Amino acid sequence: MFEHVSPVTAGLIGSAIAGFGTSVGAFPVLFIRRVTPNVQGVMLGFGAGVMLAASAFSLIIPGIEAAEASGGRTNAALLVGLGVMLGSIFLWLANHYFPHEHFVKGREGSSAANLKRVWLFILAITIHNFPEGLAVGVGFGGDDAAAGVALAIGIGLQNMPEGLVVALSLITENYRRREALLVSTLTGLVEPIGGLIGAGAVALVQPIFPIAMGFAAGAMLFVISDEIIPESHRHGYEKAGTAGVMIGFVLMMFLDVALG
Repeated sequence: MFEHVSPVTAGLIGSAIAGFGTSVGAFPVLFIRRVTPNVQGVMLGFGAGVMLAASAFSLIIPGIEAAEASGGRTNAALLVGLGVMLGSIFLWLANHYFPHEHFVKGREGSSAANLKRVWLFILAITIHNFPEGLAVGVGFGGDDAAAGVALAIGIGLQNMPEGLVVALSLITENYRRREALLVSTLTGLVEPIGGLIGAGAVALVQPIFPIAMGFAAGAMLFVISDEIIPESHRHGYEKAGTAGVMIGFVLMMFLDVALG
């Protein structure tokens, strides 16, 4: 399917499919009442594991290989490392200056006294989802469509438990089930935007591909360490979160190797 379209179009479609996973995952909220904290820890850990493996196998390693072809191993490591740091700084700034609210840590960022609580949740998940869409877009922006496909599938899978957790958390804040489903769906819409930017940037300026791969990886690594893993360890369920990380990591590694 993706071999017959431009990298930009493929990035847009792939990231849209990945973003739709949020809506699919949130859909059961119309029928179930609650998910135990233990299961929530596993689901969040699963998302972290998928993103961790995607950062390593689908972004950092291909970025280094692409840079090695033109500039040697040292130059490749420097370029991708620079991208990783830029991506993490970008997410750090986004967390610092955009008001948002975590399910456990509470409010973070600049003053948000006039924003409704639900929009703080939306901003938090939007900050998380943008680098995921960016990663999928960058994956399709290179010459290997299989890498983009693996990223789209993996990110889509990790979006499913994330969407459900978001919807259930909104219900605990007294939002109706349909409203929670709608909000979860809307948070996934930012991924095609990130996908379009990532694929477009790489397609227009191919030499930045290694830096772009590192940037997407760094953004996701920041989210994993600063957001998802602490959330998955809430209420003392560290073992459940760790089990989810391992399952997600192995699944994404398998997808990357099998499809690549």
